[in-house]
Amino acid sequence: MKTRALPALIAAVTSVAVLAACSGGTKANSGGDSKTLTVASFDQGSLEDVVKAFEKANPGVKVRYTLSGADQYQQQIRTQLSSGTGPDVMSVWPGNGNPGATQVLAEPGYLRDLSDQPWAAKLPDATKSVAQYDGKTYTALFGQNGIGAVYNEQAMAKAGLTPPDTWTELLDFCKAAKAKGTPAFALGNQDNWVTQLVLYALVATTVYGDDRNFDQKMQSGQATFAKSPWTTALDKYLTMEKTGCFQKNPLGTTYEASQGLAATGRTLGIVQGNWVIALLKQKNPKGTFTLRALPATDDPAETLIPAAAGGGYGVNAKTKNEELALKFVNFVMSPEGMNLFVKKQGGLPTLPDTGFAADPSLAELSKFVEADRTVPFMDQLWPNAKVQQTMLSGLQEIFSGQSTAEELLDDMDADYKAGS
Repeated sequence: MKTRALPALIAAVTSVAVLAACSGGTKANSGGDSKTLTVASFDQGSLEDVVKAFEKANPGVKVRYTLSGADQYQQQIRTQLSSGTGPDVMSVWPGNGNPGATQVLAEPGYLRDLSDQPWAAKLPDATKSVAQYDGKTYTALFGQNGIGAVYNEQAMAKAGLTPPDTWTELLDFCKAAKAKGTPAFALGNQDNWVTQLVLYALVATTVYGDDRNFDQKMQSGQATFAKSPWTTALDKYLTMEKTGCFQKNPLGTTYEASQGLAATGRTLGIVQGNWVIALLKQKNPKGTFTLRALPATDDPAETLIPAAAGGGYGVNAKTKNEELALKFVNFVMSPEGMNLFVKKQGGLPTLPDTGFAADPSLAELSKFVEADRTVPFMDQLWPNAKVQQTMLSGLQEIFSGQSTAEELLDDMDADYKAGS
């Protein structure tokens, strides 16, 4: 996922995904200064503190970093790597779901093998599987993320409403919120990576609730998008839109604008990855925001949450600053670095025993993780990045009336069958 939003996600993709900003440059091969490290990232709002801590722990070292939105980053990073102008260290998504994902960048040799680093063998199996390509670890994945409904507690109290636990309650909640003049959820579909998050939240339960082996069936050709409960999940997504669960004109709303709506109580919440909580708090420091599962059936016990490793960091295979680059990714995977990242992002660490105390806003996500009621971000296990790109553009076309659910799922099947 892009996000992961992004979004990493899912980036959701990562999701995960952030707004464009810049600081410094990113030419890894311009001089090989052992005291200067270049980093390209989409971790706006969290990388800054990690860089400060790293520089403090390594006197004389300077980190020059560039921050970009997920869409922009994915368009640029492979071009930079192929032309020899890539950074020393770069954000990399887990799995295989987008142009900046682990397998997509490792296969052509753009990433250094990190299997020999001390943290690599300690990654949980689920995380390790999406940090690797061909049995080797290429990505330092420091945090776990989940996708759900993030509620503005003050706005909810003002509206006199409570989070729904069933699908029927969800639609009633949307109707009640709309009647009060405050839509339930902000939706920033102008940024195409955002389009997937509501769908993923619904797919988790409708598809995987009855079949945890769905991905394996897809890989063996026993299942397809078009002839599976993906059709149910997409129908529910569109039902939410028709019911008035979102503000007017989601396609005309950016990710940043959607944050503003949810943070200030102009909507009661937002369906996003947990990474958005830190951004909402930046916009409304006095606000309280809580992530809850988005229900898709009328049995709360069936509800699952999409949860998986978010974006991490990889080392440019052609960096001239290998020692410093490795020192940085190892700092990211240290208790100090990992805790700094997940605290700022509102996530959970991938490694145990870091001493991290989860934010109360993630209490439900933590319970779902501990109870094994989560499924990976869907795109992380797809055979190529084209499937997700087709889905994102197709969802925008559906919202603009230019396509249908049937056409979208057929197109996704065609791209999936094309393989890697």
